[in-house]
Amino acid sequence: MSDPKDPERNRISARISRVASVGGNISGAVIARASGADQAKMARVLREALGRSKGPLMKVAQLLSTIPDLLPEAYAKEFRTLQANAPAMGWPFVQRRMRAELGEGWEAKFQSFEREAAAAASLGQVHRAVSRDGRALACKLQYPDMASAVEADLGQLRTLLNLFKSMDGAIDSSEAIEEVGERLREELDYARELKHMRLFKHMLADAPAINTPEPLEALSTKRLLTMSWLEGKGLMHWLDESQQTRNRIATLMFKAWWGPMTHYGVIHGDPHLGNYGLTENAEALQLLDFGCVRIFPARFLEGVVGLWRGLKADNKDEIAHAYEVWGFKNLNAPLIEALTMWARFIYGPLIDDRVRTIADDVPAAEYGRREAMEVRKRLKTLGPVLVPREFVFMDRAAIGLGAAFIHLRAELNFSAMFAESVEGFTAEALAARQAEALAHVGL
Repeated sequence: MSDPKDPERNRISARISRVASVGGNISGAVIARASGADQAKMARVLREALGRSKGPLMKVAQLLSTIPDLLPEAYAKEFRTLQANAPAMGWPFVQRRMRAELGEGWEAKFQSFEREAAAAASLGQVHRAVSRDGRALACKLQYPDMASAVEADLGQLRTLLNLFKSMDGAIDSSEAIEEVGERLREELDYARELKHMRLFKHMLADAPAINTPEPLEALSTKRLLTMSWLEGKGLMHWLDESQQTRNRIATLMFKAWWGPMTHYGVIHGDPHLGNYGLTENAEALQLLDFGCVRIFPARFLEGVVGLWRGLKADNKDEIAHAYEVWGFKNLNAPLIEALTMWARFIYGPLIDDRVRTIADDVPAAEYGRREAMEVRKRLKTLGPVLVPREFVFMDRAAIGLGAAFIHLRAELNFSAMFAESVEGFTAEALAARQAEALAHVGL
């Protein structure tokens, strides 16, 4: 329950104001729909409206565009062009936020604090600072009234997805909306993100070449997160390096993502290229931004590993059982066939036991689109298929990670790497490790 004394709690007045603002922007799409516009035109009108709205709704639209089987292709294509960066708020906002979180005289808690933001996005911005003892810091500040904006925008999202459903009945997105809402609310809680950061440090303790920021609890609150600044060059800087270097980077990324997933049931849910950095000579991977983290029940990982084993052995019973474990309803032969078409695409590099690229000659922006369109075509004949909520970030993250490997043109035996990661896997052992790790960081 929100604190009634919190001036930035989820408030009906703020929600109404946000709905009015966003509703005015997206009304053009509704009018276009009523006037019989085709999907391409509607998608363009809606993308322009979302670009004006910014905030959580634009962030969600970008997220949905990276989940290949959720949106009609015309909308996914337009939403992928939305720009992630937002104009930073000025110094008066920074002063108000820092004063509200750390009190009067907050500047004395730092040796220095840069007035200009180093980065800005949909929900907040980051400033560089130096601690009293000389450490380089990153201070992440949340924009005002984000709780109300998120709740208002989730309501608008339901309207938009119902509009998509009326035009394209392949996917029932109701579970996806609940999942996105829960993750967005978590992303606003910087105290939780601080614990996520510690969780990843704990899970990756045996991977010295993968670094996570060190949070400073004394300089952090629910809406301010202060952490060590990790220097590193972004992924795009390394695209022309040697094959050996690019393979090393891809190997580190694979371990940073699949290690926590197969051993603890936890994923870094935002595999955006900007969330990875590399130190000199790509010796170490800097893993950034822990707002979007998904913690799965052990049974979900039982399905992940079970499907991999079933696909490798071409065991139809084991494949079908994995879908049952995941919670797919009304399974029948045509639905299992459609789901398996998508599964063979996602799992392809993990099954093919040889050194290979993820997808030869497929541009990152098109990765999985052809397969998703064919699956969608089949699902249309079966009626709306309710996709279990866990798939929203699992699917998104797997595609994002694959796209990064395509950018790197990595050539690895992904199958052997995955087999090593799941060696000796049992759901019971994972559940025990997960419980211990979550208790360790207070989650």
